[in-house]
Amino acid sequence: MGRVLAIGLLLCSLLLLFNPSTSHPLCIDSRAPSTLSVPLKFCPYNETACCNSTEDSQIQKQFQTMNISNSGCASLLKSVLCARCDPFSGELFTVDSVIRPVPVLCNSTVSSNSSQSKAAVTDFCSTVWDTCQNVSILNSPFNPSLQGGPPAKTNASELTKLWQSKSAFCSAFGGASSDESVCFNGEPVTLNDSGIPIPPHGLCLEKIGNGSYLNMVAHPDGSNRAFFSTQAGKIWLATIPDDGSGGVMELDESSPFVDLTDEVHFDTGFGMMGMAFHPNFAQNGRFFASFNCDKVKWPGCTGRCSCNSDVDCDPSKLGSDNGAQPCQYQSVVAEYTANGTASQPSSATSARPTEVRRIFTMGLPFTAHHAGQILFGPEDGYLYFMMGDGGGVGDPYNFSQNKKSLLGKIMRLDVDNVPSAAEMDKLGLWGNYSIPKDNPFTEDPALRPEIWALGLRNPWRCSFDAENPSYFICADVGQDLHEEVDVITKGGNYGWRFYEGLYTYTPPKSLAGNTSTKPTDVIFPVMGYNHSEVNKKEGSASITGGYIYRSETDPCTYGRYLYGDLYAGAIWAGSEDPENSGNFSSSKIPFSCASDSPMACSSVPDSSLPALGYIFSFGEDNRKDMFVLASSGVYRVVRPSRCRYTCSKEKATAGATPGPTGLPKSHAWWLSHPSKNAVLMFSSLVLLLLSFV
Repeated sequence: MGRVLAIGLLLCSLLLLFNPSTSHPLCIDSRAPSTLSVPLKFCPYNETACCNSTEDSQIQKQFQTMNISNSGCASLLKSVLCARCDPFSGELFTVDSVIRPVPVLCNSTVSSNSSQSKAAVTDFCSTVWDTCQNVSILNSPFNPSLQGGPPAKTNASELTKLWQSKSAFCSAFGGASSDESVCFNGEPVTLNDSGIPIPPHGLCLEKIGNGSYLNMVAHPDGSNRAFFSTQAGKIWLATIPDDGSGGVMELDESSPFVDLTDEVHFDTGFGMMGMAFHPNFAQNGRFFASFNCDKVKWPGCTGRCSCNSDVDCDPSKLGSDNGAQPCQYQSVVAEYTANGTASQPSSATSARPTEVRRIFTMGLPFTAHHAGQILFGPEDGYLYFMMGDGGGVGDPYNFSQNKKSLLGKIMRLDVDNVPSAAEMDKLGLWGNYSIPKDNPFTEDPALRPEIWALGLRNPWRCSFDAENPSYFICADVGQDLHEEVDVITKGGNYGWRFYEGLYTYTPPKSLAGNTSTKPTDVIFPVMGYNHSEVNKKEGSASITGGYIYRSETDPCTYGRYLYGDLYAGAIWAGSEDPENSGNFSSSKIPFSCASDSPMACSSVPDSSLPALGYIFSFGEDNRKDMFVLASSGVYRVVRPSRCRYTCSKEKATAGATPGPTGLPKSHAWWLSHPSKNAVLMFSSLVLLLLSFV
């Protein structure tokens, strides 16, 4: 008997352990809430919301038509209607996959295991009933017909005429906050806040390689190898040494994996901008390169000009400021293969420099802002292609807001299903790819179906969070004032050229072309910095995006987004608090070079700080260790103690990656899927424990 009781107690403990709070900001239509540039006028939201100014106005009109004479009831009904704007409205209004007409009203008479602040778990449902029960409400949102019941006989109605009692009313509309839900108490939802995370004391780096690389991609086979590419057009396959081994990158400079320098146009703003290896590269040998070419120098550099009649732009007027031909320079994505160079693609150490297939080619209007990173989505397997606005001060043709243009966009392409030439011509595609069916603009033939997100100036380095792939984070280079970090969502509009980060932007000139009005659905950055905050070199600032750090090596940096500035040689660490809230804060983080670094770090004059030079990019290997790709070499983030930084978690978590609650990494998957896996886990635990009875 005691043995059974002990097992029961253990089982309860385990179930409690795997029941974290999962409430997170989400709108009713499953999109992420937007950051507001100005507060809403009617509904009480001034930072993030699921409504824009137009929707706020519509709610105000709906409220006015209700003609509520009692001021107390009117105040409560206003808050109920405005709950549609709450960043948590997706959970407030959705019960059992059904969207309700009003939010779940907090009801303290229902048992609660609350993830909300104590103030939220009040009997708000009773307050609504007591205040409004005898007040006439035109077109009442509490009509039983909206809950699946019989329709009311009149539009003008009091609660007492619609519902038999308070208990019946609150049974239909009330509920308590739980670990997987939130309820509405008349105020914007507030979750328990554990406090702003303490930033790490500093970032410790070791130098493991020379060379100036623009891209790093971990080998898809899961090994300790990674690909590095230069702007000039060469890709190398390197072996990454174990952390603390004292080793350096093993890379043969004289023997690149592939050399594409004959095709790549290399100049200050041009070159090989990205590379991506197919998720099944170890089996199929497919990989992709994104680069710029010059049609004057290479016959293979042919493609349609991005400035064309579709976007009301005359290509004959381009290039007048630099003597170039119209769309002389092109952005290209091409497919290559490692098949045939080894017994298996995973063991290949070289590849053919001959294109297998041209995925994409587009002529550029100017000589800057063409981004060019490519990467595969970790969950959908599609190729994401980052494209800048094409250059020119202030995006003079407003390409970024023009949904008929692919400039200033993030594209999402299916490179596994290539349509016929006739189909490509019919759809007006720019190469050999097809359109994923769930891309946001596939239903309107007047809009480019390749677009996943828009309103970007020059997205320079994007990444998916290794433990939460729904977080697709991009850094976007600013114009004169602000550098920004954005969380990219399907169909999201990030504001350029009407906004530069958080600030309204007025372009110095506009040429002929798209005259899109100022968007009302702008998603504002979650992090960033003004140019005045950095010690600028060459009179400029330019953000370099990084990764959410997910390595076990530095537990005090775990879960923070690391990014830098190209010119300033500075690094920032951003934190989200509470987790999954969308509320980020960031600050510069000091960094040092480990005294036992395998390669000596050159120092900033009159300082012990490592001289990184220009920070071109960041990288991540298969162990989730993070790397800085700088003009002075390749650096890896290592244990804080190697630079004498204090991290209380370093010894306590040795050998285990801390998850959101400090649990080993093996538990993180369960933590992110509690509602889906509770029954399965419960059953498995019961069977396991009963086997010991």
